[in-house]
Amino acid sequence: MKAKELRDLIDFIAQSGLAEVNIETEEFKISVKRYTEAPAVVQPSVPVPPPAVVHQQAPVATPAVQQPQTGGQAPAAEPKSNKKLLEIKSPMIGTFYRAPNPDAEPFVKVGDVVKKGQVVCIIEAMKLFNEIESEVEGRIVEVLVENATPVEYDQPLFLVEPLS
Repeated sequence: MKAKELRDLIDFIAQSGLAEVNIETEEFKISVKRYTEAPAVVQPSVPVPPPAVVHQQAPVATPAVQQPQTGGQAPAAEPKSNKKLLEIKSPMIGTFYRAPNPDAEPFVKVGDVVKKGQVVCIIEAMKLFNEIESEVEGRIVEVLVENATPVEYDQPLFLVEPLS
């Protein structure tokens, strides 16, 4: 089942008013539950390797929602390389945070060099703050998501230019 088909299924279930739906086929088994405090969460039973390493830590104070900042983006005059850009993708559905708390500096900014295993952001899912580590090495050329906004599973978060 493709991501768009999953989204369409979730939208259909949300409009139907059902609180829980279980679907099982030969290829997969899916369970969708609606919670009044959080959006529906889809948990495929078929193992899917995550695109980034996720470390869960104890819940901390929820960061306050900040207004999106236009600063910190790639300078328009910076020449783009002909190298193929790599993506750091979201391994889960949740809320994307660039920094550990509202007053802290972002984990990474445009122009920073990241190494494999380096924390690049936090995704909050069901009141758990998950540190997302880079699985690639290179220079951050673009941040694709605004701070404190929802992200989908497998959504690109950063574009990285390989160094070699």
